[in-house]
Amino acid sequence: MGVYGVISGKGGVGKSLVTSLLAVESNRRGLTTAVLDGDLTGPSIPKAFGLKDNLLGVDGLIEPALTKTGIQVVSVNLMLDDPSQPVLWKGPLLSGAIDQFWKETNWKNVDMTFIDMPPGTGDIAMKVMTDLPLDGLILVTTPQDLVQMIMKKAANMAIKLNIPIVGLVENMSYYICPNCNAKHEIFGPSQVEKVAEDFNISNYASLGMSEKVRELVDKGQIEDIEETGLASIIDNLIING
Repeated sequence: MGVYGVISGKGGVGKSLVTSLLAVESNRRGLTTAVLDGDLTGPSIPKAFGLKDNLLGVDGLIEPALTKTGIQVVSVNLMLDDPSQPVLWKGPLLSGAIDQFWKETNWKNVDMTFIDMPPGTGDIAMKVMTDLPLDGLILVTTPQDLVQMIMKKAANMAIKLNIPIVGLVENMSYYICPNCNAKHEIFGPSQVEKVAEDFNISNYASLGMSEKVRELVDKGQIEDIEETGLASIIDNLIING
């Protein structure tokens, strides 16, 4: 079905959460799904899925880890004895790792791959956009003006490199009070429709802040989330991918 990079430009907006939720939703459609954790210096995908065992090599290839529902995952954190230790690699090594993860992993009949890209528009983002066979990018943002400004750098980078922007997710768009059910826009009014219009993106969604989601992610149980909020994004990718 396709290979999609998930990019935000700005850190801390929930890009890895969105990547994980996209993979969960894709997998629920019966698609063989994979996640390449390209955020090499800040990998968090294994934590969300409760993966702890180190990756194995078989016949010169990396065997991807399997989540409890069968999503294939490769991450540098699954190669470290202590996942809290930093990855002190410079640009060429980081770019080489992306190459290795893509070309030297025993991916198994994958229908849809999501690449969790690092924040910013640096070496790794450039590597993914220029050297990997992307079918498109999914932008992740929040309502804050500061985040919008940085996210637009990533969007414009994609445009300059002729990578189609096939989806937009506004995270932390609102919070529903559990006591009174009032909807609060903590980070300001939603801007998802404006951004979608500015960049001609028809496939977009908004995610609210959820204590239940936070709890399940912290426990490594993201696959137990009942509603990902991203069904429409995946449906669109399936139809148009």
